[in-house]
Amino acid sequence: MTDATGPTAARPFDASVDRIRGPSVETVRGALGDGDPFPGTVGFGGAVDGELVRDVLGRVPVFTERDDPTAWSFDPAALSDPDPVPAGHVRSAAGDQRVWSLPDPEPETDDRVAVRAVREAVDGALADTATDELAVAFSGGVDSAALAARLDAPLYVVGFPESHDVEAARTAAAKLGRDLEVVELAHEDIERAVPEVVAATGRTNAMDVSIALALYLVAERAAADGFDRLAVGQGADELFGGYAKVARAPEDERVAANTVRDARREVVETLPHQLERDVTTLRAAGVEPVAPLLDDRVVESALSLPGDLLVTDRGERKWALRLAVRERVPDPVAFREKKAVQYGSLVSRELDRLARQAGYKRRMEHHVDQYVASLT
Repeated sequence: MTDATGPTAARPFDASVDRIRGPSVETVRGALGDGDPFPGTVGFGGAVDGELVRDVLGRVPVFTERDDPTAWSFDPAALSDPDPVPAGHVRSAAGDQRVWSLPDPEPETDDRVAVRAVREAVDGALADTATDELAVAFSGGVDSAALAARLDAPLYVVGFPESHDVEAARTAAAKLGRDLEVVELAHEDIERAVPEVVAATGRTNAMDVSIALALYLVAERAAADGFDRLAVGQGADELFGGYAKVARAPEDERVAANTVRDARREVVETLPHQLERDVTTLRAAGVEPVAPLLDDRVVESALSLPGDLLVTDRGERKWALRLAVRERVPDPVAFREKKAVQYGSLVSRELDRLARQAGYKRRMEHHVDQYVASLT
């Protein structure tokens, strides 16, 4: 059985029954047999031949009961004590076994070849993305603009009225000649959604909740408007060198790496944990996430980039991706720097404001975390 679309019902499955989300069971069996981490998919997870599997980047989160690996679900809320299957592993009654590892190819020495490979990979991934019942989460940055330039689907931006993301999205949509649906937030939206996000993700720390809130609220509106799939730009920052800590390697203490490429690898290896949050949030809001920039072709092209196409000597991040999409995305959009969604939407700032208004002052340790806990 292939479970390719639609949010999963909150109930555990039996690992003895084949159930794969993503490609066919045969594709997953082939990847298990030859150890290919990138068998031409946008991720997969589920049960096959009595074992649970999760692809090398963890793009399809899979969870089991901590004390019973035969009881599992795509939805951690269906389990009493959910334990994620590690990315690149199979899980059985005998334990976890790694079967796929993230490749570490030599960097492409010809910049033109490297950028062309990214362009062809992104174009191919987007050409293969079906647009039926699809909306696009659009913030006006290069990642979502790459999606908007190719996908014939409505654009949605989320944020407080004066937020950077709303203004950037309006400007970018106009340059792309696209209409834009603005999901304008108020404090009541945050207060209402916090318990729902916590229930979906199992996380209460301020950073995770802030990110999840922005995703949840834009997805919720798209679902209310009749869309059951939401295209997102997840993975681009990790794959293409979008983080400041990657750009500042090795000086930045948040990474252990000595080079930009190695720092990029460190953050790519955090994707499984991040995707558990993002995927469960979007499904709880009523949509199935679609992440074309996490297509195997895009991942492979990104892993082969040299450091100076991730971050230039001028500190410009995601350089190869910006060059790759400029044929379809206007330069003012392709080369615009953008804030992370929790900051660009002002969700993080306003969550902090609500915490302080509720009496959780900044002098208190983890004051926003305490406020989040008070709402759940």
